[in-house]
Amino acid sequence: MSINSGDTAWLLVSAALVMLMTPGLALFYGGMVRRKNLLSTIMMSMSILSIIAVLWVLYGYSLAFGDDIGGFIGGLNFIGLRNVGQDPSPVYATTVPHLAFMIYQAMFAIITVALWTGSVVERIKFSSLVAIAILWFTFVYAPVAHWVWGSGGWLARLGALDFAGGTVVHITAGVSALALARVLGPRTGFKKQAMEPNNIPLIMIGAALLWFGWFGFNAGSALTAGGLASSAFVATNTAAASAGVTWMVLGWIYRRPTLVGTVTGAVVGLVAITPAAGFVPPIAGIPIGIVAAGISYYAMIWRSKGSLDESLDVWACHGMGGTWGALATGIFASIAVNSAGADGAILGNGIQFLKQLASVGIVWGWSFVVTYGIGKLVNAFVGLRVSKEEETIGLDISQHGERAYGGVLR
Repeated sequence: MSINSGDTAWLLVSAALVMLMTPGLALFYGGMVRRKNLLSTIMMSMSILSIIAVLWVLYGYSLAFGDDIGGFIGGLNFIGLRNVGQDPSPVYATTVPHLAFMIYQAMFAIITVALWTGSVVERIKFSSLVAIAILWFTFVYAPVAHWVWGSGGWLARLGALDFAGGTVVHITAGVSALALARVLGPRTGFKKQAMEPNNIPLIMIGAALLWFGWFGFNAGSALTAGGLASSAFVATNTAAASAGVTWMVLGWIYRRPTLVGTVTGAVVGLVAITPAAGFVPPIAGIPIGIVAAGISYYAMIWRSKGSLDESLDVWACHGMGGTWGALATGIFASIAVNSAGADGAILGNGIQFLKQLASVGIVWGWSFVVTYGIGKLVNAFVGLRVSKEEETIGLDISQHGERAYGGVLR
C-alpha cells in the first residue's frame, strides 16, 4: 500500500465539500420555517455538526468501520482513533491516509443526523433534540453504516449496493423523520394557521450549497481521483437537473412553477442518485431524477392531506427519494461502470433488484422501530415538546434567547 497524493487531495477536498452541506442544510431548513423559529432550526444542524464530529472520533468510527462483530456492528479497535493514523488502512481506501478516510466518513455521519431534524422543527426542546441525536447516531446510523459499508457487514455480504448513502443516509434519516413526527405530534395550529417559509432566498442559497457539496458526497465516494469519480460527478449533476426540471413542470401543471419547488426537486434528484452514482452510467441520471421528483412530489401531496405534521417533508424527499434511488441502482447498475458493483435488472440481473429491495425493507424497518423507541424513551424521561407558550413565542427566544433579526436578548 502506498499513498497517492491525487487521491488524498480529492478525498480531503470532498470531505470539506460534504462538511459544507450541513450549513447548507441549516439554511435550507431555516428558510422554510416561520421567522420566530429560524435560528433554532439553524442551531439544530450546527450543534449536530459539533456533537457528532466529537462522537465520531471517540467511538462512532469504530462502531461503523471497526473489526466486524457478527456482521452487525464494528468492534472497538478504532476507539478514540486508536490504530487510525497517517498510513493507509489495509481494508478501506488503501491509497489515502486512514485519517483521510475517517474524516470523510465523519461528514456523512454529521449530515445524516442533521437531516431528520426537519421533521421536528418549531416544537421540540433543544435538550431533547440533543439527546435523540446522540442515541440515534449510536443505535441507528452506526449499525446501518456497518451493515452496508463496513468490512463484514451483513448487507454488504448480501450484495446490496449503496455507493454514497441511499440506505445509510437517506432512508435512515427519512424514515426516522416519519417516526419522530408521529411521536412528537403536530405543531400548535397545524392546518389552522399559516405556516409559510420566512425566507425563500435563504432556501435557494441552502439548496445551492447542498448541490455544490453533493459532488464531494457522491464523486468523493469513489475514494480515488479518476474515471469513476468523474462518472459519479456527471451522474449526480444530471439527476439533480432532471429532477429540478420535472418538479418545475409539475408545479406548472398544477398551479405555478415555484423557486422552492424547483430547488426541492433538485435536492430530491441528488438524494435519488446518491446510492447509484458510482454504479450506473451518467445518462441513467435522467430517468432516476425524473421518477424521483414524481415520487416525492406526490408523496408530499399525500402527506399534506393527512394529520401527520412531518414539518419539512424529510420523509417525502429523503425517505422516498432514497428508496427509489436504492431500487433504481438494482435496475440501472452496470459492471462496465464499476467492476466492484453488479449488473442491474435491465442488463439481465434481476436478482440485484431483489437484493436492493431486501436492503430497503430491512433499513426501513430498523430505522422506524428504533427511532420510534428512542423518541418514546426521551419523551418519558425529559419530555419532547416545549410548552404551548414557548411554542407560541417561538423557539428562537424560548430555547436560545436570540432573534434572527434582532440579536441576543439581554
